[in-house]
Amino acid sequence: MQPAIIGIAGTSGSGKTTLITAMLAWFRQQGLTVNVIKHSHHPLELEPPGKDSARFRQAGAGEVLVASPFRFAILHDLNGAPEPTLREQVARLAPAELTLVEGFRSEAIPRIEVYRPAHGRAPYYPRDASIVAVASDVPLDIGMPCLPLDQAAQVARFIIGLCGLDGAAAPRGECLAALSTGIPRCVPSATAS
Repeated sequence: MQPAIIGIAGTSGSGKTTLITAMLAWFRQQGLTVNVIKHSHHPLELEPPGKDSARFRQAGAGEVLVASPFRFAILHDLNGAPEPTLREQVARLAPAELTLVEGFRSEAIPRIEVYRPAHGRAPYYPRDASIVAVASDVPLDIGMPCLPLDQAAQVARFIIGLCGLDGAAAPRGECLAALSTGIPRCVPSATAS
């Protein structure tokens, strides 16, 4: 089973990470397993230079898995290979009901935009068809759902309903496999009223 995938978009400093971390606590309380993928345009340095794992990678290891009794991480250098797609990255993760994605803006997934008008930056939603709702610190009349940014549980419930993870007979949307990408995306349900 592939998870439902929802993007969380917004300009730098808008509160994406704060919203995601607050929703993760709520999802866990509901008994849902949720993964998160964060994309960065910057080189990732996850280990101090000179540590054994960094030396193994520099020496040519295909992948290095660093493990402890508390967590593990797999380090994989691309070495000039194309960056894996979102679908490929999701496939690497443990099973979950939902995957939240920050970044991967060119991938065709539904997104909730975190938007604070006081920051003075233009919102994405007027020109980005992937935005299905906006979470904002002020009410907005925008022709799509506007969720209170300071109410993470309400945003999380919206996501649950949007993807039919609440078991409703006629959810707001169904998470279906997008034919072009193979990534489940929320699309309007034919049976939704």
